Amino acid sequence: MVAAAGMLPAVAETPESVDDMHAEFIALAGGSADDAVSEEQPTGYVEYDYVNTVTGSAPYRRTSRGIFVVGKGDSVRSFDTFGGTSSSARSYAASVNRYHQEFPDVRIWVMPIPTASAYYTPDAAANLPKSTHEFIRVMFGELEPGVEGIDLFPVLGEHVDEPIYSRTDHHWAPLGAYYAAKAFASAAGVPFLPLEDYDTHVVEDYVGTMYSFSKDPAVKNAPEDFVYYTPRDIEVSTTYVTYSLDKARRRVVSQTEPREGKFFLPFKGVSTYCTFMGGDSKLTRVVTPTKNGRRLIILKDSFGNAIPGYLFGSFEEIHVIDCRYFTENMRDYVADNAITDILFANNATHASTARTYDMYITYLNQ
Repeated sequence: MVAAAGMLPAVAETPESVDDMHAEFIALAGGSADDAVSEEQPTGYVEYDYVNTVTGSAPYRRTSRGIFVVGKGDSVRSFDTFGGTSSSARSYAASVNRYHQEFPDVRIWVMPIPTASAYYTPDAAANLPKSTHEFIRVMFGELEPGVEGIDLFPVLGEHVDEPIYSRTDHHWAPLGAYYAAKAFASAAGVPFLPLEDYDTHVVEDYVGTMYSFSKDPAVKNAPEDFVYYTPRDIEVSTTYVTYSLDKARRRVVSQTEPREGKFFLPFKGVSTYCTFMGGDSKLTRVVTPTKNGRRLIILKDSFGNAIPGYLFGSFEEIHVIDCRYFTENMRDYVADNAITDILFANNATHASTARTYDMYITYLNQ
């Protein structure tokens, strides 16, 4: 059921949208021991002593796939552990640094997004996921001067008692993306619309991907509201190049010509998160009424899909490029579109995988 004032019409769930989300979910477990890291606090990193007051003492179990199911009744939440290593943090930073070298006149931002395990793992199991904040610290310690890191761990940590992560899906919730976008806009020195300037839309009885991943009926029996926000009285022009993928959903085999569409395309069912741009397998360009000379590329996985809608009052143009699907040469694209800012906005799990940081280098050379 979909309900809210001013609600846009629902779009039927499609197999492609489900596949987009499943392809994005990469489970990392364990990891090898890392080299010793410097104790020096890097630029952008914020010391933050987080205490889990939400699910610290909650009962939990782990499924055969290692997925956590935490709590009971209608407050159950499910998530995967984080397994990123210091080595992968350094490799991701190296890719970001390469963009700084290639585009010396473009402001380069990196904003790794913690996943739910960083905040909601019960205290009794706190040693099972790797430390997301340590991963961020190591990454920021490797960034070249001039690359600007935004540490979301404390930003989101101040709001964990709010619905900033979905309980039944592997994504964060749109409210979490709002706080992240606000932190980015503040760092970038651009205007930012407060949440009261948005219309609220509610999709009721939402159960996301974590039921199919965990196979735990407690997740299915704990539906939640999916709440998202659309900026009021802002008209934008959104253009998509949509990619067709091979059967493994790893390679682009064809693409459409640019076509206009809507940024918010409300879905229902397990695909509800695809409300933002309809999913991942496309290149998106949003032209806004903002006139400040700032043009942004967001390099992202599906967590990043929820960010652009909060920046329509912040940048003249927003270009959204997925870390798996892009067919153009990045050097040409940046020049042709007069890009002034590039934001790396990957969730920590994606940031810790070789395919992600290797693809960013591929985009420079393809």
